[in-house]
Amino acid sequence: MRRIFKLKVHKGNIIRLIREEMTSFMEENQRFPQLFWGMAILSASLVVGSTIGSYAIGRLRSRDVLTVIGSAKRPIRSDYVVWRSSVSAQQPTLRESYQQLKNYTDRVLAYLKSQGIPDNAIILNAVTTEVINETINGFSTGKVLSYRLVQSFSVSSQEVDRIAKLAQTSSELINEGIPFNSEPPEYIYTQLSELRVEMINEATKDAKKRADAIVSVTGNRVGAVRNAETDVFQITRRFSTDVSNSGSYDTSTIEKDITAVVAITFTVN
Repeated sequence: MRRIFKLKVHKGNIIRLIREEMTSFMEENQRFPQLFWGMAILSASLVVGSTIGSYAIGRLRSRDVLTVIGSAKRPIRSDYVVWRSSVSAQQPTLRESYQQLKNYTDRVLAYLKSQGIPDNAIILNAVTTEVINETINGFSTGKVLSYRLVQSFSVSSQEVDRIAKLAQTSSELINEGIPFNSEPPEYIYTQLSELRVEMINEATKDAKKRADAIVSVTGNRVGAVRNAETDVFQITRRFSTDVSNSGSYDTSTIEKDITAVVAITFTVN
């Protein structure tokens, strides 16, 4: 009598079910041992092969991923400025050089205050001294010709526009005969820590939109985030295309652009 049986595969019970079916089938087919062993081996092969195949297909599908680059850009305006400048004096003696430097320094400070710069916004750094020696044919003779002293200033303020204008008009001091050296102001944005979080959020949303657009063509769906990486931020002049692998931070302009880039890996269902 032929017996038709079906194995119901459960994880961890495959071997036990095969053994039970083989024992039962052996009892009813003792007269046909060759037939029995052939069918038993075939049944076991089908069950194991089906299980391995299902597992492999499921694992393959779970590995389908898509990595997409997302970006976000915003215009920002500097809210802080640092302006550095200096005056110098050079005379045959150290005393004469220092007295001349003091006169120049007092005039610069008076000028800054007349332009509305408060005392607490001005920093005077230590005076630097350089001894100018006599040289003949590239060799110093040991004779001192003069002393050169330099007094540097630093103005820090939230009044960005006022300092930017002052840096341009400070040449008035040069017209008075003062050897005033003005450096380009450094324009800074102080809210970067808060803005970075918002920019990463926007860049991630942009990556999700791009991923949706890609997989929609194939009829699939974007799943969970598998991995996320953020690139360095780029803070550049407005409308600039300059980028740097280590990140850039332009301080030469008041108006800037900040760009955030992320690489997001999604699962694909």
